[in-house]
Amino acid sequence: MIEMTAAQIAQVTGGRTVGGAEERPAVEHVTTDSREARPGTLFVAKPGEVTDGHEYVGAALAAGAVLALAEREVRDAAGAVYPAVLVPDVVEAMGRLAAWTVAQLRAEHGLTVVAVTGSVGKTTTKDLLKGVLGAEGPTVAPRGSYNGEVGVPLTVFEADARTRYLVVEMGATRIGNIDYLCRMVRPDIGIVLCVGSAHAGEFGGVANIARAKGELVEALGADGVAVLNDDDPAVRLMHARTAAPVVFFGESPENTQPEVPAARVHASGVRLGPGGSPEFTLHLPDGSAHPVRSRLIGEHHVSNLLAAAAAAFVAGVAPERIAASLSAQGPASRWRMERTERADGVTVVNDAYNANPQSMRAALQTLAQLGRGTAGAPARRTWAVLGGMHELGETTVEDHDALGRMVVRLNISKLVAVGELARPVYDAAQLEGSWGNEATWVASAEEAEEILRHELAPGDIVLFKSSNAAGLRLLGDRVAAAGGPAHQDPAPPNDAPARGDHWRSAGPFVNAPLAAGEERP
Repeated sequence: MIEMTAAQIAQVTGGRTVGGAEERPAVEHVTTDSREARPGTLFVAKPGEVTDGHEYVGAALAAGAVLALAEREVRDAAGAVYPAVLVPDVVEAMGRLAAWTVAQLRAEHGLTVVAVTGSVGKTTTKDLLKGVLGAEGPTVAPRGSYNGEVGVPLTVFEADARTRYLVVEMGATRIGNIDYLCRMVRPDIGIVLCVGSAHAGEFGGVANIARAKGELVEALGADGVAVLNDDDPAVRLMHARTAAPVVFFGESPENTQPEVPAARVHASGVRLGPGGSPEFTLHLPDGSAHPVRSRLIGEHHVSNLLAAAAAAFVAGVAPERIAASLSAQGPASRWRMERTERADGVTVVNDAYNANPQSMRAALQTLAQLGRGTAGAPARRTWAVLGGMHELGETTVEDHDALGRMVVRLNISKLVAVGELARPVYDAAQLEGSWGNEATWVASAEEAEEILRHELAPGDIVLFKSSNAAGLRLLGDRVAAAGGPAHQDPAPPNDAPARGDHWRSAGPFVNAPLAAGEERP
C-alpha cells in the first residue's frame, strides 16, 4: 500500500489521533485480522457480529502493528491508551482510505481499475484477468471473494506505486451496494457477467438484481468501457444505462442488438475436450482469431473466458498474449470446479463454495458431460452430492425441485441431497424417475460422507455443490483426501471471504480528500 502517517490517515478519514499515534512510524499494510499483523501494520478494529476487533488491538500491536483504526479508545493493562486514529465508523473510514489510495495511484502512476460483477462467475473471471494482466505488469486482485465494503478496501490496500492494474470484484445484497464500491474505486473498465436469481429473496426479485448489477455501468464515464454479456438479456439492456462505449461478448458472431454501436468478442467452434475443459476459437474486435484450450472444467466457463478476453483487449493486451494466457490458466481459487483425481481412480469435483440455480445447472451439465466418456474412454458412474441454495426467496422450493428433475433427465447415476433445504431436490428426483435407492436424502454432511465412504468405486465421478453455508466444500475436501489424491489442480490454501465483510448503504467518498487533478452475489 501507499505509506501513510497517522496524521494523513486522520485527515483522510476525518478522525483524531490518540495515544501518541502521530509519533508512530508510517503504516504500509492494513488488516482486520490481528493474526495477520506484522511490523508496519494498521490494524482495523472492526466490530463484528461474533467478536469485536477492539478486543484484539493489544495483540495486533504486540505482533508489530504500529497503529489501530478504531471507534473508541483501548487501553493496555497499565491504563495507557494504545496509539490509534479514532473514527465514528471504521468500515466507512476504510472506504475513505481506499478511495484516497486509488485516486493517488491513478493520478500519479496511471493505475487502471477493472471491476467485475454478476450473479455467477465473478471470482473465476477475476482470477483469469489477474493471470492475463499480471503478465503485462504488476496486478492486484482480491484474495478469494473479497467483494464487499470490507473486502474491496483490503484489496485496494494491496496496491502500491508499482501496481499497473487493480482488479476488483463487486458483490451486492441490495440496491446501492455496487454504487458505493464504484464511488470508492472509480473503475475504468466495468464487466457485467450475468443476472441470476441468487439472493433474489434479499433483493426483492430478479429485476432488482439487474438494477443493482447495472450500477457498475452507470458509474462509468465516457472515458471508460462497459463489457457486457450479450447472451444475457438483462445484461445486454444495460448498454442504455452507461455513457461509456460498449464491448459485447457472447458465443454468437453478431450482436443481438445491431443498432447498438459496440465492438464484439465471441467464440466459435465451442466443444469440450476429454477432461471436460472448453476449447474454442476466440474472435476479438480487431478481426483476429486465436485458439483457446482452457484448463477450467465446464462449458459454462466460456462466458467467463470471453469476458476476461474482452476486458484484457480493452486494456491493451496483445490478442495472442490474451489467448495464450487463457489457455494456460486452471482454477486459481478454492472450491470452484476444483478437480482432484484420487489414486484409487475416483474423480472429485468440488464446486461447493456457493450456489444458485444457474451455477447448479451448469455444474450438473458438466458432471453429465464428464460421465458420458469419449471415443477413447468408457462412460463413468456419476454422483451429485447437492446441498441447499440459500436466499432464493419465494422460489426456494420450486428452484430446488427443478434441480431434482434435472438430475434425473441428465441421467446422473446417483443423487445424495444433504440437509433440509435440499429435501425438495430428493423429492423431485423420486417423482421424476422413481429411482428407488438411486436417490438419497440425508440430514447432514456426515451422513453423506458415510454413504460415499462405502459406495464410491474406482472410476466414479462425484460432484459437490451447495451454498457456502451448507458446508459441502469441506466434505468435498475430506472425500478428495480419502483416496490419496494423485493429482489436484493447484489453488491457494484458503480463500474464505473477508471476515465480517458486511454492508451499509451509500458512503461519503465525495467528501473524502482526494489527490489533485469476503459468498456477495
